[in-house]
Amino acid sequence: MKEDNKTDMNPGRRDFIKGSATIMGGAFIGSAFAGKTNAWTLSNDPIKIALIGCGSRGAGAALNALSANANAVLVAMADVFKDQLDDTYATLMKVDRVKDFVKVPENQKFVGFDAYEKAIACADVVLLVTPPAFRPTHFAASVKAGKHVFMEKPLASDAPGIRQILETGKEATRKNLKVVVGLQNRYDPGYREMVKRIQQGAIGRIISATDYYLIGPVKNIPRTPGQSEMEFQMRNWRHFNWLWAGSPAGLQIHNTDIVNWVKDGYPIRAQGMGGRSSLKGPDSGDIFDHFYIEYEYADGTKLNSQIRHISGTWNKGGATFQGAEGTASLQAGIKNAKGEQVWRNANKDSENAYQIEHNVLFAAIRDNTPLNDTEWGAKSTMTTILGRMAVHSGKMVEWDEALNSDLSLMPDRFAWDAEPPVKPDKDGNYPVPIPGLSQVV
Repeated sequence: MKEDNKTDMNPGRRDFIKGSATIMGGAFIGSAFAGKTNAWTLSNDPIKIALIGCGSRGAGAALNALSANANAVLVAMADVFKDQLDDTYATLMKVDRVKDFVKVPENQKFVGFDAYEKAIACADVVLLVTPPAFRPTHFAASVKAGKHVFMEKPLASDAPGIRQILETGKEATRKNLKVVVGLQNRYDPGYREMVKRIQQGAIGRIISATDYYLIGPVKNIPRTPGQSEMEFQMRNWRHFNWLWAGSPAGLQIHNTDIVNWVKDGYPIRAQGMGGRSSLKGPDSGDIFDHFYIEYEYADGTKLNSQIRHISGTWNKGGATFQGAEGTASLQAGIKNAKGEQVWRNANKDSENAYQIEHNVLFAAIRDNTPLNDTEWGAKSTMTTILGRMAVHSGKMVEWDEALNSDLSLMPDRFAWDAEPPVKPDKDGNYPVPIPGLSQVV
């Protein structure tokens, strides 16, 4: 897993955690690991972690969580697929830094659509790393049970799910629970410095922004004999809007969130275009493989968002800003109106934001400091859902009508014998959105 390569080189977990203090020091979060004064440390009680969602990102999240606190112990795992759970368990047991802190007995390896409830009951901290369709239900159950939460982006696939996430986030605050959302750029020192400089006027008034997520195709797992329709879709969750939320949410959200962060707000409307040029034929799902979305903010600033996941095409990523007095991006740095370099990211090779976000979560738990990313994580997810709605409909869609939509993409229930929201025709082809005809709100 690419996101974990930087931390696998560390010789020991306690040395790694000690070193993390320098990553997070100063204004970033204070002395996050300075001293041994918290109840967890004084009593040597373990901080029990449950992993819900055992794909590759789930394995990465578990490694980061186990590296964030010397008392952290993984005690439960849950997934709908036993093979994925077993693979992730085997992966974690191969990592010398954390294998002694993976203490998941067989009776706490839970499989099935209800496995999350059993795993939550075992833990103090819950890692929610399933496809986003399940996030609203799993987050609500975690908060109801009084657990701290790390949850991956996106946070839902539709507007009803986002509204549920927002309400659960308020309940987490009332219960003094700590919540981190896996939009790790918010914790990256380079991005934090760039955003601060832009907001302080380094490039003047922002005129426009562009973000890019241009990559190769998303993986497709062939259908197997006797496989149910629900299992096929779950195995290929990135090919179905109800499971993935579409590529504006599943991919571009990282960069779109940076623009929202810089603007300190969210778009008021969006329009755009897109379609399917490489995804054709049976078993290719119902997602689009390219998008162009124009978002408009309240002050008239436009974000032009380009997304493509097609084999053999040009790749590019990131967010760029055009200001009245210069330009900015993490990759190129900040330049003035003459094109002269005024700032470059000095942190690009030194720190791992995937790790930092977990360090921040466990430090907040240890020190009992407020931490809840839910609102901005949900609203950045809603931004990408707004963009998907605009493209699928071919219409200008307003933020308020999108957020207040009652159109659910979810099945009536989550079970192997449940009917998925979209089903193939006799030739194996799925219905896809048609701009000008499809209902999105």
